[in-house]
Amino acid sequence: MAEGPRFSIEGGESFLGGYFTWNDGAPTVFAEAVFDAHPMGNSAFTWAPDITAGWIDGRDNISRFRYARYTTRDHIWMLAGGVRFQYGAPDAWYRRLFFSFQPSLHTGRTQGLSSSYEFTSTLGWQAEHWMLGLRHISNGFLHMPNRGENMLLVGVTF
Repeated sequence: MAEGPRFSIEGGESFLGGYFTWNDGAPTVFAEAVFDAHPMGNSAFTWAPDITAGWIDGRDNISRFRYARYTTRDHIWMLAGGVRFQYGAPDAWYRRLFFSFQPSLHTGRTQGLSSSYEFTSTLGWQAEHWMLGLRHISNGFLHMPNRGENMLLVGVTF
């Protein structure tokens, strides 16, 4: 029986790829909808449509990039759509582990996100009412610079 989409509100800190320092992170917020899972043939793998909208704050505190063509100041608004993969029987403890992949479009240009399109991948743990995820967003070296954004997210799911 179809359950309908599950929604998560996620927040965390994003760090510029290749340039990690504790004081150079940026707040980030995402809203995500994951729809009903579908089996992949006769395997224990499932896939589910996954839509995400989010925001990554700009940073003006990285002086190294202040006068570069792509700075770190732009605020990023993002929309992504793709699939979430899971493995295992519905009652297996490891079934909560997931990997998602989403092509993404966004506003702004930064050292981390220098094109209007990116690829978003997330490795996470989905519990009944919360989620925890490691997310990486970059354009896969289709445009330079390609530092990407790396973040740890915690979310509330309903």
